[in-house]
Amino acid sequence: MNTGLYKYILGIADNCLILGQRLGELCGHGPNLETDIACTNLSLDLLGQVRSYYQYAAKLKADDSTEDDIAFLRNEREYVNVLLVEQPNTDFAYVMGRQFLFDAFHLMFLKELQNSHDITLSAIAKKSIKEVSYHHRFSSDWVKRLGDGTEESHSKMQSAINDLWTYTDELFHLTEADEEMIKEGIGVDTPKFKDEYYNHLTDILEEATLTVPESKYFHKGGKLGIHSENMGFILSDLQYMQRTYPNMQW
Repeated sequence: MNTGLYKYILGIADNCLILGQRLGELCGHGPNLETDIACTNLSLDLLGQVRSYYQYAAKLKADDSTEDDIAFLRNEREYVNVLLVEQPNTDFAYVMGRQFLFDAFHLMFLKELQNSHDITLSAIAKKSIKEVSYHHRFSSDWVKRLGDGTEESHSKMQSAINDLWTYTDELFHLTEADEEMIKEGIGVDTPKFKDEYYNHLTDILEEATLTVPESKYFHKGGKLGIHSENMGFILSDLQYMQRTYPNMQW
């Protein structure tokens, strides 16, 4: 098995899985019907992308593992998603702030992943980029609407951005698997578009009449399997059926 490639795939897919799970928690709880359905569709898009990644990962393992095993039967420390995507749905401003900060990165990442020497990853990126382009439009539009809305919506959106900003730098941390895949022309050298990412965030936040946070402190650890307290609660819901009824077939 190509261990480096397997770990690299998990590093991409786990972000989408955990964020998709977070969005799925909102089903039936959106501020209005249209937005509720839109958030559910974002979740479904991400989970669809996850299936493609995990199917490829299961193929690389070349044992009896399935996409479900990889998704549902790992321990907490074996998930390598960034801390940003596991942050709770505090309120709608937090939901859209978290989505926006990830979407801006995800879209830039997929644009580069299309050029991967790995034809499977390249194909997944080309298939996913249209969906993620919509995700980014949706979340950035809501950041603008809330930021440049009422006094209350502005305050809540600013609070969300201030809190979530401290999780953004981890998006650009390179693990050993990242570095190995970059050398092989498979992975994306994310630090190369770090400045572009923050410039883009600044443009959107200024349009939303929001203040760009000046914090120089950033949380990290998720990409190494060291998660916040939120992760255990997410996995208790995510993994419940598989662990309660092992090997169940639908």
